[in-house]
Amino acid sequence: MKAAILTGGGDCPGLNAVIRAVVRRGEQLGFQVAGVRNGWRGLVENDLVPLDRNAVSGILRLGGTILGTSRGNPFDREGGIAALQETLRRNGIEAVVAVGSRDTLLVAQRLFEQGYQVVGCPKTIDNDLPGTDYTFGFDTAVTVAAEAIDRLHSTAEAHSRIMVCEVMGGRAGHIALQSGIAGGADVILIPERPVELEEVCNQIKARQARGKRFSIVVVAEGAQVEGAGETASPEVDAYGHPRLGGIGTYLARELEKRTSIETRVTVLGHIQRGGTPTARDRVLATRFGVFAADLVHQKRFGQMAVLRGDQIVSAPLSQVTAEPKQVDPALFETAAIFFG
Repeated sequence: MKAAILTGGGDCPGLNAVIRAVVRRGEQLGFQVAGVRNGWRGLVENDLVPLDRNAVSGILRLGGTILGTSRGNPFDREGGIAALQETLRRNGIEAVVAVGSRDTLLVAQRLFEQGYQVVGCPKTIDNDLPGTDYTFGFDTAVTVAAEAIDRLHSTAEAHSRIMVCEVMGGRAGHIALQSGIAGGADVILIPERPVELEEVCNQIKARQARGKRFSIVVVAEGAQVEGAGETASPEVDAYGHPRLGGIGTYLARELEKRTSIETRVTVLGHIQRGGTPTARDRVLATRFGVFAADLVHQKRFGQMAVLRGDQIVSAPLSQVTAEPKQVDPALFETAAIFFG
C-alpha cells in the first residue's frame, strides 16, 4: 500500500511530529508514504514528495510543517476533485492521511462520503474540535501566551497600567481561559461569555479600590464585547471565515477612556503558532500519527485519531461537523474567582 499525508489549514506546533510518526509507523507496517505539499492544493496540483525515515529524521522538535500548508478547498476549485483523483491514480496513492482542523477534516469527510480512502488527524492550537479532549498545538500556544502574560505583569506594575493581551480563539476561548488562569489575569474575555464594557471597567475599578494600580486583561480574538462588532473584517478565507482581529485595540482604547488609566495592548497573533512544540505536544502528536497509520493499515477509513482521557481512540470524521467545542463552564467559574 502507498499512502499520502498532507497538512492543511493554519500551521501548528507538532505537525512535523505527526508526519514523522506516520512515516516511521508506515514503514514498520510495510507501506510507503508520500508527502503532499501545501495541503489539499498539493493533491490538486500533483505536488508530492517521497518520504522515508531519512527525510523525517530530526524534524520532531521543529515548528511549522516540512510539507507546507494552505487553506485551499478542492471542492471550491473548478475541476479540483477530478485533478485530485488523477493525482492519486498517477502516484498509486490508495489512502490519504489528512492532518488539520475543522475545515481540512470537513474536506476529508466529504471525500470519504464520495468513496475515497481517507483518515484524519485533528490539530489546532484553539483546541475547539469536537470529539477529542485535546488537540496538539494547544499546549504550546497556552505556554507561549502564559509566558507573555507573565512578562506583561512586570511592565504593567512598573507603569501602573492596564495591559490588554489579545490571544487567538475565534470560536472558543480555550487559549484565553487557560493562559489567563496560568498567568494570573484579572479579567478574561472569551467568545462563550458575552460581556458589557461596564462590567470589565467595574472589575478594574474594584482592583483600584483595593490599592492595585495595574490590571491584566486577556481577551480571545473572537470575544463578544459590547460595541466591538466592527473588529471582524469583511474579508473571508476559502471556507467563508471572516478574518478576526482588533478586539484588543478596541478594548485598550475604551478602557483607558472609561477608567482614566493608561492602557496598552499586546497582540500575540502568530507567535502562538510558531516555534518549538512543547514536550506534551510532541508526545500527543506522535501518538496521533502512529494511530493514524494504524487506521490506514487496518483500512478503517472515515475515522480520525482522538484523545479520550489518556487513551488514543478512533472517532468518525463526521464528528467535526458538530459545533465547536466550548470551554468548560466550571473552569471559567474557577477563573472568575480571581477576577477584579
